[in-house]
Amino acid sequence: MEDTRKSLLCTAITLAMAGISAPLWAQSTEPTNPPQTSTAKPADQKKATNLEGVTVLGSRRVGGSETETPVPVDVIPMQKAAEQSPQFDVAQNLQYSVPSFTSVRQTGSDNADLVDSAALRGLGSDQTLVLENGKRRHSVALVNLFGARNRGNTGTDLNAIPTLAIERIEVLRDGAAAQYGSDAIAGVMNIVLKKSPGCEGVAGFGEYTRGDGKNYLTSAYCGFRFDNGGSIGITGEWQKRGRSNRSDPGDPRTIGDTKVDNETLYVNGEVPVAESAHLYFTGGIQNRSASSAAFARGGIGSDDIPSRNSAAMYPNGFVPYINGAIKDRYAILGVWDTFGDWRADLSQTYGYNALQDIISNTLNASIANRDLLNGGPGLSPRRFHAGGFSFEQETTNLDLSRYYGDILNGLNVAFGGEYRRENYRIKAGEPGSYIDADGPGGGNAGSQGFPGFQPGDVTNQDRHSYAFYADVETDWTERFLTDAAVRYEDYSDFGSTTTGKLAAAFHATDKLLLRGSVSTGFRAPSLQQRWFSSTFTDFVSGKPVDVVLAPNGGAIANAAGIPPLKEEKSKSYTLGMTWAPRDDLQLTLDGYRIDITNRIVLSGRFDTSDPNIGAILDRLGVGQAQFFVNSVDTQTKGLDFTANHRLQFGGGTLNTSFGFNRTFTRVQRIHAPPALVGREDVVLSDRERLFIEDGAPGSKAILGFDYTRGPWEADWKFIYFGPMTLGTFDGPPVPNQHYADKTSADVSLTYHFNDKIKLTVGGANIFDKFPTKQDPNETDNGFKYEAVQFGLNGASWFARLAMKF
Repeated sequence: MEDTRKSLLCTAITLAMAGISAPLWAQSTEPTNPPQTSTAKPADQKKATNLEGVTVLGSRRVGGSETETPVPVDVIPMQKAAEQSPQFDVAQNLQYSVPSFTSVRQTGSDNADLVDSAALRGLGSDQTLVLENGKRRHSVALVNLFGARNRGNTGTDLNAIPTLAIERIEVLRDGAAAQYGSDAIAGVMNIVLKKSPGCEGVAGFGEYTRGDGKNYLTSAYCGFRFDNGGSIGITGEWQKRGRSNRSDPGDPRTIGDTKVDNETLYVNGEVPVAESAHLYFTGGIQNRSASSAAFARGGIGSDDIPSRNSAAMYPNGFVPYINGAIKDRYAILGVWDTFGDWRADLSQTYGYNALQDIISNTLNASIANRDLLNGGPGLSPRRFHAGGFSFEQETTNLDLSRYYGDILNGLNVAFGGEYRRENYRIKAGEPGSYIDADGPGGGNAGSQGFPGFQPGDVTNQDRHSYAFYADVETDWTERFLTDAAVRYEDYSDFGSTTTGKLAAAFHATDKLLLRGSVSTGFRAPSLQQRWFSSTFTDFVSGKPVDVVLAPNGGAIANAAGIPPLKEEKSKSYTLGMTWAPRDDLQLTLDGYRIDITNRIVLSGRFDTSDPNIGAILDRLGVGQAQFFVNSVDTQTKGLDFTANHRLQFGGGTLNTSFGFNRTFTRVQRIHAPPALVGREDVVLSDRERLFIEDGAPGSKAILGFDYTRGPWEADWKFIYFGPMTLGTFDGPPVPNQHYADKTSADVSLTYHFNDKIKLTVGGANIFDKFPTKQDPNETDNGFKYEAVQFGLNGASWFARLAMKF
């Protein structure tokens, strides 16, 4: 068996040989210590610091110097992003670093404004699996109902992790459910945390050029190495983001960034506990206070009095605010050991996410109207606790692997099991947040902006699953490698599924690697999709409509003919190459196709004219109903291209990178349940179809230049966002929303005072680009454009000071 004690430099060389690419401008390029390239010789490798248990995302082999993944993986070092980036959180850093990644801040989308969803290859946020230090990370409790992205999806909150705590992020751009389990249809992201010795701190400030949306960031990291060989890294971060507002003069709306206050603490470490056994641990805590603005309610003379306002309270109208208190907790505790030639890894992972809503600057119009009818002035409380929801996940993993160096050119065998328990809860708000105090025909019930969860919404649901997997990676010759994986999973609430994957890599020459894969995958319906229940207010063509989102398996869903949710299934195909014609130039090209059947989507709206549930909606006093349903087959085709080049120029070093992604998703078929055959346009409306097909730009490209000379470093980045089309409420003949392609640009200048202190100043979206204007009555957020492509705030500037101690 090969010694598992391999160097970090050796691993970096392995990644480069495998075609694992990272934009050169994203790497930490200190002028006094430029990063190593793949031209390092074996003699250099022996001098590097030993690192235990190095693995590469997409492979189960541990520490092998010849590891070459046959699937595309981007490795994004995060040190430079933490110290010099215009973006102050993880999701936005990746948005402007990885062409196949999408994360856009929503506005006017209720709780979706509070959590930035992230996704790969134009698919949903819950079709990308996120790992932390190789272990499954929990999703958020939120399910997105509004906004142009990830409607009906849950996802993972990447911003719950401080950027300074992260060593690198590995992005596997390939279906990997057979290797890692549910959700890995679009790909996998692995966030690797730091535990290296040394201390550093970063302070940052930024704001939009219009003077709002101020960002304050203070982050500190300290790592310690123990005498016994163990190490620990501790990161603390405080971030404060102010509200921005891009509404037109005279418009009472507040449209822009959510107000956010984050307090985060992370710990990551590993210590030897026996001759060969190592205990490892990770812990993360974040408390977030966030506040977003809902639609405005009109004052005297508008239709909102007395239905949604009180003249005595807000004669000029008002804007309700949705204030979310978010708690995120994550922990890993595990031990790995070697037994002869076998390596065993046993771990326990815990994740928790909760969101509690407080609605301020609001009223319950029915309470105000009752007060008015009783001779009072027409008053209501202005603040309500609206309830909330939580999601909890516990995962137990046992992984075993062994490398056989004497079989063929090398054979790695891995197998293991997983047990996972999940819990989802909804808690009711205080009565004033949802009651109808004056009966039919009076003021609308509940807190305006976001009615509270009602006792009928309350749920406390558990499920468990177990899985077994096997993975065999074979070096048939020095030039040809294959990886075969199979996985079986069984869920307590819908049944079992088996997935498989076969991938291969072939060195046609020493500089040209050909690679490809074929796999099946699945995504289990989330507990959030199965059990979420709420009555909320939507604005359709500018008019308020009360909507109930009824839980799957409930009385309304059953009456409408909606069947129980089951898993999505997928088939993925990739084919690509990496080519390094010179030591300073690397190119990768990968094409892919992802077919998903029985995709879970948010249905179109059923109204009071519906023959099955119209009378039920009338009795509930709501105008429309929506459901989660397995109703769509989609096909996604795409292409990823990257190019990296390094050049000595003008007495300095110029790093140039280019990344391009083209994704094309189309609905292939609508599966109407038997009770709804012939009503496919209700099961999936044209508007909802376009959110699936075009909720993200079909094309995205990033061209970056990083030039260093002496103590100076200059960065210039162009980000191209392709055109996209969203639907309208009224549909044909009202034209769809067409968003033209746009190109944004970021620029920064860094001065290194010495090898420990640097100052960076610069700007983002310096050309002050905005999305294409639309009819506000037809957008989901009621504004003249959605938060698509790069958002809707315009240009900003920033400054960062980074110090090492």
